[in-house]
Amino acid sequence: MEDLALEARNRAGNNFKAGLNCAESIVKAYNELLGEPFSPEIVKMASGFGGGLGHAGCMCGALTGSAMVLGMYKGRTSPEQDRDPVYDLAKAFHDRFEQEYGATCCRVLNTFEFDSPDHLRRCLKLTGGTAKLLMDFITEKGLKLAEA
Repeated sequence: MEDLALEARNRAGNNFKAGLNCAESIVKAYNELLGEPFSPEIVKMASGFGGGLGHAGCMCGALTGSAMVLGMYKGRTSPEQDRDPVYDLAKAFHDRFEQEYGATCCRVLNTFEFDSPDHLRRCLKLTGGTAKLLMDFITEKGLKLAEA
């Protein structure tokens, strides 16, 4: 499974280097790795999460993109469905991310001027590292994509 984690890291990193933001990069990489169970346009839903929610500097976009990926596995489509499975996964991954990086806030994780070379290098490392961390988490939890 280490190969799959490295593949997730590399895809997300390459997406970021190609110009996608951190959240878009994670969502696109996982949609592809899962065989595109969702339209490639799902990336649009992640666009506003970059820069800690549209440059607000709040929750890291790589983390919010990861929460979107967890929704691909355990999300719900109606209010009758139990939300606890996805909430539990999102909280557990949030805590793992915070343990790994020491914070969840974009402006704390990356103190460089936005879009500067140093900022972009730091975000590239965070995006790729988070994609790998997420695959390790998914594998550890034994998650399987739900049938539509």
